[in-house]
Amino acid sequence: MEDRQNSPSDFIKQAEEILLENLSSETFGVSELAEVMHMSRSNLLRKIKKDTELSASQFIRAYRLKQALLKLEGGASSVSEVAYEVGFGSVSYFVKCFREHYGYPPGKWEQNKISESQEELKTDAAKAEKRPKSNGLYYALAAVALILIAFFFLYPDADQEPALESEKSIVVLPFKNESSDSSNLYFVNGLMESTLNNLQKIEDLRVISRTSAEKFRSTALSIPEIADELQVRYLVEGSGQKVGDKVLLHIQLIDAARDEPLWAAEYHRELQDIFDLQREVAAEIADAIQVYVSEEERARIAKRPTQSLAAYDYYLQALDPFYARTHESLQRAIGFFEKAIAEDEEFALAYADLALSYYFLDLFQREKQYTDLINQYSDQALLYDSKLDVSLIAKACYYLQVQDYRLALPHLEKALDYNPNSAAAIQMLSDFYAYYIPNSAKYVEYALKGIQLDGQAQDSTAKSYRYLQLANALVQAGFFREADAYLDQSQSLYPANPFVPHLRVFVDLVQDKDWQKAANALSRLYRRDTNAMDVLQDLAKLHYVLEDNDSAYFYFSKLVRHREANNLELYAYENAKIAYVYRALGYRAKADSLFADYVAYCEANDSKYQNAHQAIRYAYAQDWEKSLEYLEQFAQEDHIQYWFLLLEYEPLVKPMKEKAEFTRVFQQIKDRFWANHRKMREDLEGKGLLR
Repeated sequence: MEDRQNSPSDFIKQAEEILLENLSSETFGVSELAEVMHMSRSNLLRKIKKDTELSASQFIRAYRLKQALLKLEGGASSVSEVAYEVGFGSVSYFVKCFREHYGYPPGKWEQNKISESQEELKTDAAKAEKRPKSNGLYYALAAVALILIAFFFLYPDADQEPALESEKSIVVLPFKNESSDSSNLYFVNGLMESTLNNLQKIEDLRVISRTSAEKFRSTALSIPEIADELQVRYLVEGSGQKVGDKVLLHIQLIDAARDEPLWAAEYHRELQDIFDLQREVAAEIADAIQVYVSEEERARIAKRPTQSLAAYDYYLQALDPFYARTHESLQRAIGFFEKAIAEDEEFALAYADLALSYYFLDLFQREKQYTDLINQYSDQALLYDSKLDVSLIAKACYYLQVQDYRLALPHLEKALDYNPNSAAAIQMLSDFYAYYIPNSAKYVEYALKGIQLDGQAQDSTAKSYRYLQLANALVQAGFFREADAYLDQSQSLYPANPFVPHLRVFVDLVQDKDWQKAANALSRLYRRDTNAMDVLQDLAKLHYVLEDNDSAYFYFSKLVRHREANNLELYAYENAKIAYVYRALGYRAKADSLFADYVAYCEANDSKYQNAHQAIRYAYAQDWEKSLEYLEQFAQEDHIQYWFLLLEYEPLVKPMKEKAEFTRVFQQIKDRFWANHRKMREDLEGKGLLR
């Protein structure tokens, strides 16, 4: 007789067929499976639980891992390739899940050629799938051990289990208002905010940002599912209310690996003791998960933001409109911040958020109205608390407003010293090293950190752009395979993202150096949107490199006309190339004018790329000795963008390629880039940032 207990039901077979069809899609989860199977999420969860004794997310993960095992048995793909093929966006997370599920890491297939027969392995895999829920292994998949990510990536056949103390990642979920008075919600949100802010000050703990946590305010997901999505080990839940001058708070710390409370407490305190309560909660959580808290961190956590409860109440009322970020809500927040300051003229946090409110009001305005106020309030914030991360961020925003980027940078770096989990500081630093003070190593590092802390913060479209930015950072630093993976994720989240196919053209180009293929691909993109100036200028450059001057002129001239019609300084760094094409076709006067603009650009440029731009300037003038002199200086720069290695293909420098000195110098540039790349990989893997 057929063993009905071990035979999958028709329902499970159907679910597995659907999962197989969507195997490589990282975003195909419980909701997507329920939709394809034409049933509600709750019914899906109930059916899967009944047939497999697994939750829906555990069932999906187990199926992906089973398919991974079969692929590894076949021997056709590497561990990293299999990870992506079965829908894991992170190789390190795949290795961890595989190890937890089967008891050994996938790397053994490649490195040790496990001697057991395939039939034995299949039997072990089947047994692993039937492990009872009580052993905790399925729930442990949600934990992310930051310190061990690089360890598992580099030494996938190590036998030791990850130490519990290394799994120090946490999210503070939105607290629930238990008061019958809905107007008290702002106060309960403030309790959540203070808990989050205090934990963020601990360097030994990875704390998910407020915006990432906010999406789970009203969710049907279970604790393990939330932990799995955010890749954290611990979650904090809380509920509270304010009754007169009393505060009631219930809070618990949950270990997602076991789906059970690690610590819980109820507090009944006088309102005047609110700051002591906040400090105590942070200390209890830190002690429960055994994170190291330095004396300086304890002092920052213990510091009272204000001596006035009335000021603090106004401040809490300002937070919801402040985070809404609309023009109207910011004006409302400003009113509350001003009332808070009226109650306490030394309230640094209120001054800082007041400065930021004015900064956000001015952010997209051509004519800035609030520069003096931003400066004034950020100075007040620093005067009363120079070690408050928000004070430093506010001052950095003032320097951004006046475009004094070099003074903004140390304020952001110092803010991160005082709050190692500041998603705002990390995102701003990523932008800084991408655009204002270019440094490919730091650009990649902060972009990766931003994904870790704030990767779940936005809707799929916004998240697509976040992954796109990370892909751009990675390709600039020479991490082409990793960039390709994030481009896949970006496109899966928002298939219409126009910048994904654009960047992918260049990811392909840097690997195959097929300039004509790249030009053809960009030409197709340009025909879809002839207003895309970024595609237009890149398409013109590709034809310039191909020495197809007629086509290059066709596109460059469109760009020039657009700039002149709209009085823009767009792509000023390309003017030497444009002048070269104009000169080649006999448009001498226009070429001279464009080259004069390029010379002015070179004289004003003080970035690490100034010597490269000067080398192009003198190559245009056919002063080869001077051009080589600047290239020699450029060869001493660290962490340049990969795109500058393509300079050797440009027609402007082509006459120099026959010179032995050029070959020597350019080899130095390439050698230095790849030496930096290798060091960067070691550093990023060591910090658990690169998969």
